[in-house]
Parts: sequence; C-alpha cells; structure tokens
Amino acid sequence: MKHWLTYSFVCILFFGCSSKDDTPDDTYVPIPYQLELPSLFEEKLIDPIIPLNNPLTVEGVALGKRLFYDNILSVDNTKACASCHMPQNAFTDSNQFSFGVSNVSGNRNSMPLFNLAWNFDDKYFWDGRALGLEHQALEPVTNPIELENSSWTEVENRLNNHQEYPLLFEQAFGTSAITKNLVTKAIAQFERIIISGNSKFDNYLNNQATLTPEEQNGFDVFMDETRGDCFHCHGNPNNPLWTDNQFHNNGLDATFTDLGLGEVTGNPNDNGKFRSPSLRNLAYTAPYMHDGRFATLEEVIEHYSTGLQNSPTVDSLMKKVDEGGVNLSAQDKADLKAFLLSLSDPSFINNPTYIQ
Repeated sequence: MKHWLTYSFVCILFFGCSSKDDTPDDTYVPIPYQLELPSLFEEKLIDPIIPLNNPLTVEGVALGKRLFYDNILSVDNTKACASCHMPQNAFTDSNQFSFGVSNVSGNRNSMPLFNLAWNFDDKYFWDGRALGLEHQALEPVTNPIELENSSWTEVENRLNNHQEYPLLFEQAFGTSAITKNLVTKAIAQFERIIISGNSKFDNYLNNQATLTPEEQNGFDVFMDETRGDCFHCHGNPNNPLWTDNQFHNNGLDATFTDLGLGEVTGNPNDNGKFRSPSLRNLAYTAPYMHDGRFATLEEVIEHYSTGLQNSPTVDSLMKKVDEGGVNLSAQDKADLKAFLLSLSDPSFINNPTYIQ
C-alpha cells in the first residue's frame, strides 16, 4: 500500500507537470532593450541606472516615445511632453519659459533631457523635488501651468478608452488596465534611452578629431583654477556627462525670489541652489540658467567673469565672488565659448531613435 501511494503520487506529479508544460502560454513577453552606449561612457562611467521594477524593453520604450509625443496627455489635446522638450533644442524649449495649455507660463526654463540614466542621485527638476524619473513624469500632467488635467483619473480614462493604447500597454507591461504609474514608467523608459555622446570633443578624446587652437585654449581656461575654474561643477574629460548633477548657488542673485532647492528642503542653507545642467549641446539649448535669463553664451561667460553676486548661500566654488568673478580676458572668453560649443552633438538632435 505504501509503495502504491508513492507510485500514484509520482504519476500525478509527472503527468501534472507534463500537462502544464504542454499547455501553450499566450502571455506576451517584452523584448529586452539593448542600450547603445558611447565608448567614452562605457570607459568612464558606471553602468546606467535602470530600476529593477522598470527594466527597459523594446515595447516599453516604444510606448513611452509615443506617449511623450502624444497630445492626449493634455486636458484639451493640444500639448505633449515634446511641446516643452523639443528634440531640435536637445529636448528643451527655445522660449525662456514654456507655455502650458492656457498659454500661461511658469518662472523656470525647461530643462534639457539627455543622459538621464546617469543621474546618480536620481533627483529631477531644477530644484530636485522629484525622486526618480517615474515620479518626475507625474507632475506635468496635472500642473496648472503645463498639461492642466484636474486629475490623473481623466488621463487614465482617456487612455483606457483609446483604440490602441490598451493593447500597447498589454504588450509592454502585461496588462491592458492603464494606470498613471504604468504611463510614467513607459515615459521614463523612453527618457532613459535618450543619450548624447557624439560631440566634436568626444571625437577628440577618441582620437578622431582635432581641436582648433581656440578650442584648445578654451578647454585650458575651463580646467584652469586661476582662470575659468569651471570643471568643479561641470566635469572634465573623465566625466563625459559634463555636470556633477549637484545643486549650487552660482552667484546669480544677492537676494532670491525663487528659493530653488531651499523651497524643497526647507533649509535656508539651500536657498538659491539649483541643479548644474550639463554643458552638452549648448548650441541648441539657449536660453540659459534655471530662469533662462541669459539669451547667449557670451552672457553666461560674462556672468562668471564679472557678474557674480554675493549672498549667504553662494557656493564656495565661486572663489572670486568678491571680485565679481574670474575676470577673463576677451580672448579667453571667446576661446571658452569655442570649447563649450565643441561639446554639442549634431547627430543627437537628428537621431531618428528619439524623433517622432
């Protein structure tokens, strides 16, 4: 009897497993997305940050791209993420302030979007108020000066009743029930694959281009602590992001109407601090600074040369604030601009992978 029970159990287990294995599985499995990394990124940087709960897939990235360019996310179907983050401007806006659905603007310039997968502290916006790309994408949909929906429920209903989106979400995430969390996961996947790493200076570092004497001197100014002293906040050839992704008060104002990071943390020592943007693609991202106050690179360079303003929270890296700045010569200013422009990547703004 004992042996018969044992035999029966084995038979049940065997045929049960066989039956399960023989049943076709119709569940669609998304295809992993293979990031193509610039050689300098592979050499100089750690691996990009991809959340375990939102891996990159071909279907997820394609869905995120479609959502990024789709006006369906705005209350009246007139605006999309791409309305304020345009590929021809390295995914920023050529206006000082972006205009929302009701033609109302805020008081900050739209940040460019590229190389976000290497933002190692994973804080977003000029003031760092969003932790993670997925959370960053939540706010613009309901913001009264951006896409202006009264709630995410409106957007979820619109997408769930769409002819195509439920199937696209099923393929990307295994469910046709569309939620705001899945929408922002898809958008974040697309944003993480937006990579810029093919500038003239990148090619120079790869021994595939030669700098002009002006660009070389501009680079020397950038790296020289007694002249430009730019590299502390904006990196060097060993940091191809060309930003430290940290928050600094760079001497724009003596008093603040916008507290920046201080508004988020509540710490007065953070007042006037904003994220250091990447210096890549400056040829396309004017105007400059968190509030777009400078229309040209010449104005930016002049700020650091003669326009620094002292304040209680000014960064210690603004070493010559009491002198107004680093006081560059006319030649050094012109050459510094030439170097900065060599960090721009024409292939990036024309890459069909990112453009609708």
